[in-house]
Amino acid sequence: MAKFGRKTKKLLKLMGPGLITGAADDDPSGIATYTQTGAQFGYGQLWTAFYLLPFMVAIQEACARIGAVTGKGIAAVVKENYNKKILYGLLGLILVANTINIGADLGAMGAAAHLIIPVNFTLLTLFFTALILVLEIFVSYRTYARILKWLALVLLSYPITVFLVHEPWGTILRATFLPHIEFTFAFLFIITGVLGTTISPYMFFWEASEEVEEEREKHLIKDGAAKPTRAFMRRLRWDNFLGMLSSEVATWCIIIVAATVLNANGVTNIGTAADAARALEPLVRSFPDAGLIAKWLFAIGVIGLGLLAVPVLSASASYALSETLNWKEGLNIKLKHAHGFYGVITIATIVGLMINFIGINPIKALVFTAVFNGVAAVPLIFIIARMAADKKIMGEHRSGWLSNIFVWATFVLMGAAAVAMFATL
Repeated sequence: MAKFGRKTKKLLKLMGPGLITGAADDDPSGIATYTQTGAQFGYGQLWTAFYLLPFMVAIQEACARIGAVTGKGIAAVVKENYNKKILYGLLGLILVANTINIGADLGAMGAAAHLIIPVNFTLLTLFFTALILVLEIFVSYRTYARILKWLALVLLSYPITVFLVHEPWGTILRATFLPHIEFTFAFLFIITGVLGTTISPYMFFWEASEEVEEEREKHLIKDGAAKPTRAFMRRLRWDNFLGMLSSEVATWCIIIVAATVLNANGVTNIGTAADAARALEPLVRSFPDAGLIAKWLFAIGVIGLGLLAVPVLSASASYALSETLNWKEGLNIKLKHAHGFYGVITIATIVGLMINFIGINPIKALVFTAVFNGVAAVPLIFIIARMAADKKIMGEHRSGWLSNIFVWATFVLMGAAAVAMFATL
């Protein structure tokens, strides 16, 4: 038992920014998009969970490595090595994409909470906004990171549901390994959303900056220069791989549950939080009021992941702007020493909140946000691929041939999906 405890403790220490990034990737926008594709196309896009894993691992490892080797976030490295037009273009993309995503996630949290709490949607959304800001601004980085790790556990409801429902495993295995593509706008629109919510712009900036935070915690940045040890780089790669793997396992399970429970029963469009919650009813079918319990499970999952994802979204935007303007930045710095950094977090969160009051369906907004991220990620990946392979920037830690192949393939894949979607309009 003691040996098991030591191994568990060792595994938890290994988990860092990669796990948090992977869990944040399955944010409310991710849950809505994966549920929609399962409901609309059955198992037709299930293969994306398997085939996107190496691309996701490659691009996130490149971002984490850039942060660890340079001791700076993505925006700061771009600022040092590229012209201002590129810097401001990338900054604009991340600010717009993240603010829209924040708004969609906050709206989803309010809509999910409204399923189980008879309180006005507006009040619920305002409450979650205030709670997130208080946690992000006034809780220390070490405590905050620990909270984020545990919030990742709310995704377990989907894997459990997969094994409680009678599944056509032969069909599922074929759909997992044999890609299915339809050249229609509806199919390409959702698959662009799947790509965008799996490989999202905010993840690039967040993971790079959090590796820098980790180095500061471990005193690996001296005189402004990062000195990552071999052990740190090895931990970085394992943490990144485990985080992305857990994210894609959750994605695979969400699509299966939605396809089996919703699509097979004629539910092909997710218009409300209640529609999405039905996917979890088999988990509690033997209980009285199964529908209500499923709503509770769904609401807890969306709220928990929203509490994880919204701070990641606002902080990654703030890292980018603070690095551009030479402001003090970092979640390990107190508010009184980083007014600009926390000011951007506050403004981005509040502007995102306001998006919910212009009449947009909060669940539909999640899918549109994912599609926007799928388009916005393309130019960002191009720059990241160049930086990660640049010997002047990365030295001995520049991308090897395998990393280069997968990072550039990610750029081509996402670019092709976006072009194909627009071509079928």
